[in-house]
Amino acid sequence: MPDHYDVVIAGAGPAGLSAALNLARARRRVLVLDANRPRNAATLISHGFITRDGVAPHELRRLAREELTQYPEAELQLATVRAVAPAGDGFAIEARGVNGSPSRAVTAASVLVATGLKETLPALPSIRAFYGLGLFSCVQCDGYEHSDKPLALIGETSDLAARALLIAQWSHNLTVFTNGIGRVTDAQESVLAERGVRVERRAIEDVAGERGVVSAVQLTDGTSIPVEGGFVRPRWDAALEYLADLDLATDGWGLLLTDADGRTSAVGVYAAGDSTAPGPQQLIVAAGAGARAAAAVNRDLIGIPRA
Repeated sequence: MPDHYDVVIAGAGPAGLSAALNLARARRRVLVLDANRPRNAATLISHGFITRDGVAPHELRRLAREELTQYPEAELQLATVRAVAPAGDGFAIEARGVNGSPSRAVTAASVLVATGLKETLPALPSIRAFYGLGLFSCVQCDGYEHSDKPLALIGETSDLAARALLIAQWSHNLTVFTNGIGRVTDAQESVLAERGVRVERRAIEDVAGERGVVSAVQLTDGTSIPVEGGFVRPRWDAALEYLADLDLATDGWGLLLTDADGRTSAVGVYAAGDSTAPGPQQLIVAAGAGARAAAAVNRDLIGIPRA
């Protein structure tokens, strides 16, 4: 059955590739389908990945894919997964080819979801020009390089206070810009003020700077607040429409709920990486989650009872 696999993995980021490598080494027949549109495409340098600190994310992907191709049990194809549906004792997967790759219709005993997220930045005219250069979304990844600098946190969500507290680990010279939309309560603002963090609730006109280096946040009333970089809190959407037939449990942000080993609410469906609660993680954390889910997939396929 050339089009039947032990596992089909949707997504070839660190979680998906880590899972694929471990499953191939367990002699599982694995197909990895990837749309080739990584969320961190704008990021030039990644940090915190042991033995690879300072390496570009695209180089990490290249190395991981090169390693995976050494295993005949694994196959990687550029394709966007369009649908996953129950079929007999497993699942039917349909994928549309991209960049000249053919479309696929295959079946699998198990499915591992490792697709990333759709990322929407605040609607500021110049923010995209600074993203990945002077403005970042991963505090743990890029906080160290901005230690003690005057920084901005720009966002329109309800979790800005928690992110600000985290950034304050590296710099107390921080201003949280809500753009008149993001929610920071009075109690949260008091806690932030104790750490020297300011909250600016006025609307933002734009971000200013040159060649990717941020120099100020400009407000609509003409005020310009100097900064030397900072962080943005995008809106993340899991974009899991292709899993609609599985009716998987999600949290309030639309992220997949799993147990500690990556099992979702549907038997035979697993998930690891950014599309799982609590959302985007460091590359090394996503890779570890992929390896752990792979171990669960293999044990479940064998039929080993859970401890």
